[in-house]
Amino acid sequence: MVSRPIRAKILAVRMIPNVDPALAKQFSLREDQRSLGIITTTIDDIGYTALDSATKKSEVEVVYAKSFYAGANHASGPLSGEFIGIIAGSNPDEVRSGIEAVEITIEHEAYFEALDTAGNHVCYAHVISSTGRYLSKIANVKEGAPIAYLIAPPLEAMYGLDAALKAADVQLATFFGPPSETNFGGGLLTGSQSACQAAADAFRQRVQEIADNPLSY
Repeated sequence: MVSRPIRAKILAVRMIPNVDPALAKQFSLREDQRSLGIITTTIDDIGYTALDSATKKSEVEVVYAKSFYAGANHASGPLSGEFIGIIAGSNPDEVRSGIEAVEITIEHEAYFEALDTAGNHVCYAHVISSTGRYLSKIANVKEGAPIAYLIAPPLEAMYGLDAALKAADVQLATFFGPPSETNFGGGLLTGSQSACQAAADAFRQRVQEIADNPLSY
């Protein structure tokens, strides 16, 4: 069994202190949202997780978040990666605080796991003990509720999700059917923090089993 962290990298960051009204209209910004923070990263699901952290640490909202097709290995440029996220706030200080929260999550908290020595087989079995305003909406749960954020390659994700749902008292809140833009799959599970952790552990175990022995059924 091999399990080691694979962390995302922030590739580019910029702030727009006072966004042009034409661009603000495209992001459906409120009148009080005048400042933007824009970030690209190498791993999309860690980016989504980090944006949620920003909403917990600062008065910002996620106004745009997208994965790029085919992933970081086929990015459109050296600073594109596989994800772009944009947060909006009333002033640059709020946005800067949000960006700092994103940086902390990416550098120290959220990570994928390598399941083979080459690091080609990976999964994301991350428990968020308290959701922010962003992921709580995606999972359709109350802000502050725990979730298990589970992602893996297509077959592994489906097999692992089934095991996760059976391992604990959790519900499938959001389903990411394969293939996603980056050719993965998975879902967001809700329940108590301990149940989410048990579900994440079961998911990781099943994905690891497939990585170790893919043709034994």
